[in-house]
Amino acid sequence: MSGNTVRLQAIKDVEAYVPPAVSFVGDEKPGEIFGENVFSKVVMQKRLPKSVFKSVMATIDKGKKLDPMVADAVASAMKDWALEKGATHYAHVFYPLTGLTAEKHDSFFDPVGDGSALAEFAGKTLIQGEPDASSFPNGGLRNTFEARGYTGWDVTSPAYVLENPNGNTLCIPTVFVSMAGEALDHKTPLLRSQQAMGGHAERILKLFGHENIENIVSFCGPEQEYFLVDRHFFLARPDLLNAGRTLFGSKPPKGQEFDDHYFGAIPERVLGFMMDTERELFKLGIPAKTRHNEVAPGQFEIAPMFERGNIAADHQQLLMTTFKTIAKKHGMECLFHEKPFEGVNGSGKHVNFSLGNSDLGSLLVPGDNPHDNAQFLVFCAAVIRAVHKYGGLLRASVASATNDHRLGANEAPPAIISIFLGDQLADVFDQIAKGAATSSKGKGTMMIGADTLPVLPTDPGDRNRTSPFAFTGNRFEFRAPGSMQTVNGPMVTINTIMAEALDYMATNLEAAVAEGTDFDTAVQNLLTEIITEHGAVVFNGDGYSDNWQIEAEARGLPNLRTTLDALPELISDSAMELFEKYKVFNHREMHSRYEIGLEQYALTVFVEARLTLEMGQTSILPAAVRYQTELAQNVSALKGAGVDDVDMTALQAVSAPLSELRAALATLKGALEADPGGDALAEATHAKDELLPAMAAVRSASDTLEAMVADDLWPLPTYQEMLYIL
Repeated sequence: MSGNTVRLQAIKDVEAYVPPAVSFVGDEKPGEIFGENVFSKVVMQKRLPKSVFKSVMATIDKGKKLDPMVADAVASAMKDWALEKGATHYAHVFYPLTGLTAEKHDSFFDPVGDGSALAEFAGKTLIQGEPDASSFPNGGLRNTFEARGYTGWDVTSPAYVLENPNGNTLCIPTVFVSMAGEALDHKTPLLRSQQAMGGHAERILKLFGHENIENIVSFCGPEQEYFLVDRHFFLARPDLLNAGRTLFGSKPPKGQEFDDHYFGAIPERVLGFMMDTERELFKLGIPAKTRHNEVAPGQFEIAPMFERGNIAADHQQLLMTTFKTIAKKHGMECLFHEKPFEGVNGSGKHVNFSLGNSDLGSLLVPGDNPHDNAQFLVFCAAVIRAVHKYGGLLRASVASATNDHRLGANEAPPAIISIFLGDQLADVFDQIAKGAATSSKGKGTMMIGADTLPVLPTDPGDRNRTSPFAFTGNRFEFRAPGSMQTVNGPMVTINTIMAEALDYMATNLEAAVAEGTDFDTAVQNLLTEIITEHGAVVFNGDGYSDNWQIEAEARGLPNLRTTLDALPELISDSAMELFEKYKVFNHREMHSRYEIGLEQYALTVFVEARLTLEMGQTSILPAAVRYQTELAQNVSALKGAGVDDVDMTALQAVSAPLSELRAALATLKGALEADPGGDALAEATHAKDELLPAMAAVRSASDTLEAMVADDLWPLPTYQEMLYIL
């Protein structure tokens, strides 16, 4: 179908839209169904022997080593629970270095001699699985012909039943490692890094007088931005279907300049989708909290509540899968690409980070008088040191070909990693740098001027949307991660650099106290040192301004604009030493991440380049030639009819970009056929320096033609249609 036909069909479907499901059925309430498909602590307490339950809880809550002797009892209870939920199969769910979720389903049922089947699920099966590891990205950790890889049960992330109209499956979150125990996934290093960070955080807390400290963990609240488009449009766009973003498309007459979509009324069709997804997320124990329209037309956001870092990461992957599935039920496609539409805001996945435990809560809560809250200031200072010292690693943790389209584009944080503290904390640390903090800016009140309205309290500092790493009241928000990536990578980096900072600070304080220095004095001296040496990373101004680029360079902050600028940070001497010291990655694992980053970058751009060439040659060029032919035939007919003054403007106007399109396609074809040299770096460099500019030239000519060619001839759904027909 032509773009015109697709648009008309989509309009008919939108007008006839009826929500396909009731979000909460009958008297069913959200609170009642929350976690009903999760093998939760409550379920375990009911079904496990008391001693087994206590052992499992010791691992989950206190970080104790898992006792393998409990596996049989847990497996039996888990199987019975899953069968009652209608499950026929179980799957070890893991997170390979594709960034996606992987799983292998096995049946509970084995045939027995009398012709019947018996449901079995042993402890050893729960603890360990063996999927084929040969075809996952590994960055040189193993050869393709070496297929053995192991999944291992992550008891800290609860199992759940995933419903399907044709049968349910018990899903067990696991790690994925090689025979040598090296990480082939994103979960293993997350658990390692969380353990490292927690141990050094506990050292700090002991110095502040805390005893019998429950396991300190990182917490994460990832906000997810996404686009929705009608599936008629999606299926008619090979670029969206294969690359997740539009490789062609001229800017619509109206974009986001009115800011009328942001927090606007949610369209009925979209709200139906949101309510359906929330019902499924609630059943899986995923605490969806906030939903709203985002800035760009067709763009939306969901924000869950905070959870332990590894559970939040698992839930994020499950959320994305759920969104994709439910969107199709509503005749839409959910797009997670960081920049599916050029010229409007892209999508991020803001990673809100804190650390603490159930007893102490978040350790990043400043209280009403943060200048008196020494414990908070120490943990906040650790963040400042970590981000300043390892800003390049943070940038590398969000580096991808897709996120490069978004970072630094005045819609997302710049590639320069800095910290926003806000007026109150910036003032406190400024006082510390000068000697000692004696006061904190307090909260104010807002008098609106209408007597019927209440007096509203105001925070002592504003927020800053241009900051990559911003303090937002009781946590830090890492705004640079892309909407399509797993949160595991950023969380691993944050945990590890925090482990180093906390280790340094604990060692410093322990030594000072051992030498007889008063503890309060030791803390003051340490805070002064930290803000003096690392305060350059604190920036409360406009991250989008050109002046910030100059100022950041003067401060010595790295500006790693592209993925290929950022990835070498992974194999720098300081990074290799850091990750090995805290037992998060060994050198081989670090090199594998670097190689996979290069490979994924090159593959992404090569796929897009081939798509650009194919669509340009088979769809856009023929459409433009047809229009040129129509115009030429019109000119010829008018001249043949004896019209003296034939207007050639339209024909000439379309002929120029058509010639440019042909030339650009030829250049792109040549770049695709060129041999970049063979290794991953050469291929990625060729993709960046040759393919991307060639693709941009093809797009430029095509987008010019789109504004000229007759609507009934244009082969692709337009931005105007995709962004506004929902």
